[in-house]
Amino acid sequence: MDAGLKRELEAKVYAGERLTREDGIALYASDDLTWLGRLAHHRRTELNGDRVMFNVNRHLNLTNVCSASCAYCSFQRKPGEKDAYTMRIDEAVRKAKEMEDEQLTELHIVNGLHPTLPWRYYPKVLRELKAALPKIKLKAFTATEVQWFEKISGLTADEILDELMDAGLESLTGGGAEIFDWEVRQHIVDHNCHWEDWSRIHRLAHSKGMKTPSTMLYGHIEEPRHRVDHVLRLRELQDETGGFQVFIPLRYQHDFVDSADGKIRNRIQARTTMASPAESLKTFAVSRLLFDNVPHVKCFWVMHGLSVAQLSLNFGVDDLDGSVVEYKITHDADSYGTPNTMHRDDLLHMIWDAGFRPVERNTRYEIVREYDAPPSMAERRSEPQQVWA
Repeated sequence: MDAGLKRELEAKVYAGERLTREDGIALYASDDLTWLGRLAHHRRTELNGDRVMFNVNRHLNLTNVCSASCAYCSFQRKPGEKDAYTMRIDEAVRKAKEMEDEQLTELHIVNGLHPTLPWRYYPKVLRELKAALPKIKLKAFTATEVQWFEKISGLTADEILDELMDAGLESLTGGGAEIFDWEVRQHIVDHNCHWEDWSRIHRLAHSKGMKTPSTMLYGHIEEPRHRVDHVLRLRELQDETGGFQVFIPLRYQHDFVDSADGKIRNRIQARTTMASPAESLKTFAVSRLLFDNVPHVKCFWVMHGLSVAQLSLNFGVDDLDGSVVEYKITHDADSYGTPNTMHRDDLLHMIWDAGFRPVERNTRYEIVREYDAPPSMAERRSEPQQVWA
């Protein structure tokens, strides 16, 4: 990067000026990762100090049967496939209650677009989960799923959200965003929910008082300019509604030969290279600098690995998601060694080990508990430390 442009961008960041599309593209073009991290960490510290948020949550994927066949997806199955499944409501409740003793605060529910499952199944499962675990916050369904509910129910998204909220829905999830630019999207997505509908549904959710997450799937066939465009669309919507709590860059995953049926479902992996750790850290940093009106940036550790997750805390990230438990969408694709779950103590020590202060939150980013500051370097050196691979 030209030294003059570098000084100009740094001055804008430290002055708190909004960065432009051209600024974002220039930041991605920089190979000075340390410099990018310093700028993003400055902005992250201004917003959130030394705090790193997490929650104790469980993911539930009620069905992997899906009418869509998105090119990057290893999770979806067609009806009749050997390992296709759909949970009965009592099965979903039983799985949710498995973590009751760990003071679970959130259930995160995302599913395939099941071609024959009736609309009424979805509010009913929320009601039963809420009845079984009344203190739990329910974060469920992507905008893509809500648009699918419109199709199968004949109801409007407005009516659907009202019924889901009456059943206990606290927040939508951020999925289905992938990359909004049609130049890329037409090659990776096989459903009809694109920017216009995704933004319509989140705008509607925000108007009803919901706070929702936003996401971006990066590291496949997109270019940095598409990532910048994606963030700026979300930033403009946030200017309008103020409803996004967090931005979550999600690393695209290659498939492996599924042990159940021997198929590789990812149709673009032959022409893609997964994002390296350095590219992931750059994406976190640039996202934090561009998305100036969202309070939090999250590293979903399942998709990045524990070491990159720790490093990301110095590149703009202030949220590590949570305990997760059995996140099938990623683990059906990768074999890269991330665990199925992290317990509260695991997350606390991971954050302390990175030199930050853990803060447990709920779905709305309200503080549940603040923990002690990390031990000093002298204290850490006085005894062996766990290594996060």
